[in-house]
Amino acid sequence: MAGTLYLCATPIGNLEDITYRCVRILGEVDLIAAEDTRRTLGLLNHFGIEKPLTSYFEHNKAEKGPYLIGKLLEGQNIALVSDAGTPAICDPGEGLVKMCIENNITVVPVPGAVAFVNALISSGLSTVKFVFEGFISKNKRVRTELFERLSGETRTMIFYEAPHKLQATLEDMYKYWGDRKIVLCHELTKIHEEFIRTTLSQAVNVYAENPPKGEFVLVVEGKSEDEIESEEKEEWLNLSIAEHVEMHVAEGMSEKDAIKLAAKERGMRKQDVYKEIKG
Repeated sequence: MAGTLYLCATPIGNLEDITYRCVRILGEVDLIAAEDTRRTLGLLNHFGIEKPLTSYFEHNKAEKGPYLIGKLLEGQNIALVSDAGTPAICDPGEGLVKMCIENNITVVPVPGAVAFVNALISSGLSTVKFVFEGFISKNKRVRTELFERLSGETRTMIFYEAPHKLQATLEDMYKYWGDRKIVLCHELTKIHEEFIRTTLSQAVNVYAENPPKGEFVLVVEGKSEDEIESEEKEEWLNLSIAEHVEMHVAEGMSEKDAIKLAAKERGMRKQDVYKEIKG
């Protein structure tokens, strides 16, 4: 009978954030696969856990994945831990989970700390709907496509960013999205935890003069309804009334509904719009 892969979330800073269940499972499994064995060893020593450790990270996953699957098929139970936080989010654990599913191996999540969730709930920005984009690519074309694609995003957006790329990312966000609210979350759950609540323009100026240290979670407000309405108004501002109605018809509206909407947008009576386009 095959063993079980446990996805064990570990603290992202404060060691008290580990769960009782996670400590128990780490102490019960046959093997612990870690993104950073040295860091995980420190965690295990803190809780008095002695278990075999093996590495599993981005640059050895191609060879280590099949090895771990073999151990699981032999009946061993394995705990997978990331550098910090929840495995399989922005790390190679995602690939191991897929391999387990392909081999009918049970995967069990052991929940705990997630950096982007803690950043979001503490940001003060909308938590009703949000999108998590993870790390932003260094490739210029890919970055440009991302910022252009998200320019109309109305949900709160969350990103991970390294300190040496932070300034360029802030500048790109300001360039493509304008001056929106942003919360820069740093050292989450640690002694020097901070939430810098500001705007993109102010953040660009601050970090141009003060190079950052450590990774950040960036929480950016989505496009507001006022921005959308303003852009839509600009779209028809230079159109004639007939062209305005035709624009909405081209979007799939009936002529009747197009007239009604155009009248509302222009602050006119429906009858007057109708007379204008029908002569």
